[in-house]
Amino acid sequence: MSVTKVPELFGSYTFGDSVMKERLPKAVYKSLRATIDEGAPLDVSIADDVAAAMKEWAVGLGATHYTHWFQPLTNTTAEKHDSFINATGDGNVLMEFSGKELLRAEPDASSFPSGGLRDTCAARGYTAWDCTSPAFVKDTPAGTKVLCIPTAFTSYTGESLDMKTPLLRSMDAIDKQSKRILKLFGKTPVKVKSSVGPEQEYFLVDKKKYLEREDLVLAGRTLFGAPAPKGQELDDNYFGSIQDKILVFMNDLNDELWKYGILAKTQHNEVAPGQCEIAPIFSDTNTATDNNMLLMETLKKVADRNGLACLIHEKPFAGINGSGKHNNWSIGTSDGENLLDPTSHPENNLQFQVFLAAIIKAVDENAELLRASASSCGNDHRLGANEAPPAIISAYLGEQLADMVEQIIATGEAHETIKAKTYDSGVSTLPKFKMDATDRNRTSPFAFTGNKFEFRMVGSTQPVSMPTTVLNTIVANALCEAADVLEEAEDFETAAKAYVKDTLTAHQRVIFNGNGYSDEWVEEAAKRGLPNVKCMVDAIPYYTTEKTVSIFEKMGVMSDVELNARATVMYENYAKYINIEALTMIDMAKKQIIPAVLAYEGTLAKEAKDIEASGVEPTVQKGMIADIAAKASELKAAVDALEEKVAKAAELEDDIPAWAKYYHDEIFMSFDTVRKPADELEDMVSKEAWPIPTYRELLFEI
Repeated sequence: MSVTKVPELFGSYTFGDSVMKERLPKAVYKSLRATIDEGAPLDVSIADDVAAAMKEWAVGLGATHYTHWFQPLTNTTAEKHDSFINATGDGNVLMEFSGKELLRAEPDASSFPSGGLRDTCAARGYTAWDCTSPAFVKDTPAGTKVLCIPTAFTSYTGESLDMKTPLLRSMDAIDKQSKRILKLFGKTPVKVKSSVGPEQEYFLVDKKKYLEREDLVLAGRTLFGAPAPKGQELDDNYFGSIQDKILVFMNDLNDELWKYGILAKTQHNEVAPGQCEIAPIFSDTNTATDNNMLLMETLKKVADRNGLACLIHEKPFAGINGSGKHNNWSIGTSDGENLLDPTSHPENNLQFQVFLAAIIKAVDENAELLRASASSCGNDHRLGANEAPPAIISAYLGEQLADMVEQIIATGEAHETIKAKTYDSGVSTLPKFKMDATDRNRTSPFAFTGNKFEFRMVGSTQPVSMPTTVLNTIVANALCEAADVLEEAEDFETAAKAYVKDTLTAHQRVIFNGNGYSDEWVEEAAKRGLPNVKCMVDAIPYYTTEKTVSIFEKMGVMSDVELNARATVMYENYAKYINIEALTMIDMAKKQIIPAVLAYEGTLAKEAKDIEASGVEPTVQKGMIADIAAKASELKAAVDALEEKVAKAAELEDDIPAWAKYYHDEIFMSFDTVRKPADELEDMVSKEAWPIPTYRELLFEI
């Protein structure tokens, strides 16, 4: 794609503002914009006009079908395609799309995870058009095109069955409570929106080698694999020159993303070999969430047609860095004010201080819930490793804000804070420029980065909807509590300063500007009383505590029933994912690795016999045979033990939390007993005899 054509390409497959303005009647456009921009109730009487314009636009791009595109509790998207054709009665058809078809659809809800919200036999579910996220036309591998309409998904009984509905509710909550605070400062914006810019990390491997690895195909990560002689120890991949094949892929990817109006901005090599990152410009959380779901799908599609496979799993390879999804979260007004911008004088910015104090309070009081929102099977491998934020929630503020907070706690207000320095290299030909007022901290799970917080714990496979829903909800609740106090104050400024001081004093334990990777921090965090929730199974119960339920119901985001349903789905998913990994390990060990090892052992035995027949003692061969036989026996015993544990798991299925706990404590924790001898055997067996592509081949032969 020519650079000069990028503006023409951008959003060309999206039913965005320019298309709506051009194709909709003025009154219809104005009404729809009021809903999108101001949160006004959707006027359903405009649906026929919007549907007709949307259909004509999509058909003009080659679309023959439409789908209500939604996000069930599977961590993926779902779609059911319907054609635009309608019979005319004379053997012909018309291409039609009605307002009713736009507004709602009825996909079968029986086979989606519900966490007990409805029985399998209760099949009815509804999707409802979300006009705040633009529809788009998507290419299919078959060469056809389909109009995708973002929608919410609900059960017949009214509970949400998706990730979008709670997110939209949480956006309403942050809007309502933020405006209460802003009103006290004399400001009345039409809308306050949360925004997110989710950075996405991923790996690329050769497609043919990928298809030869059953674990990558079925589990998304390598369950076996000895380290390659070279890994990431030289740090030479990070921001290194991008390989030509990868650059071709990235250019192809950008063309696809820009068509969808996705603000793909930054691309680079990451720390591990074969690892890359793409980052967008952040936008409102609903659109950003939809875009990230489409991004993950597009990554895989574009990789496939370029002879590659895209691995989005949090830890596809042992021993090198895994992948995360750093969520850059902020809140701002329809007037263009970023409420997390400290400005050049944060010590005098009382409004910023109130919002900052509320956020710190929300993070401290709901640390376990935030940890749960970033929990997945894959992320358990990554969190706390020497590459990602620890499982302990803390907030990094940087030198400037930390200095301000210390002054406020000590005296009730700040008088002067650390200011930005000027960069002077000492070289006359290099420019001087103003630096940021504070450094960045890659080890913090929740780090302030200038005018936003970066929630770094989120895993690469995870939709950003649940972490953002939780963040929006707990902050909205903290703002609500602040507003309840400040609205009753006789002297608002005095009360606001007291609120900031008292809140920061009460919750300063969660502020940490040091090295989150260090053992010393783990000890210090324990002294501070900060929770350290080490795995997904231990995190899930925090979705259903009395405190969580109270906050979510008060903010109108999720009911007790909906929260319990999501906890159940998470337990079920954990058990099922670990079961798949266990069965894959067993299958690969029994059908690929052990047979290959025995065959190689037989080859060595034949060589030893031939050498012995020549009158020479085959010392090397016999030693190798003995070592291999011992490791093969160890592997076989470990596989047999794992099979027994998997068989016993079925006895616990009626108690879902216990079932998931068993899969973690007994099955997942025994994976290394299978992997260790297999990986050691890989180092003993010749390259030609090893049955699956090695780490060296996967990471360095793209």
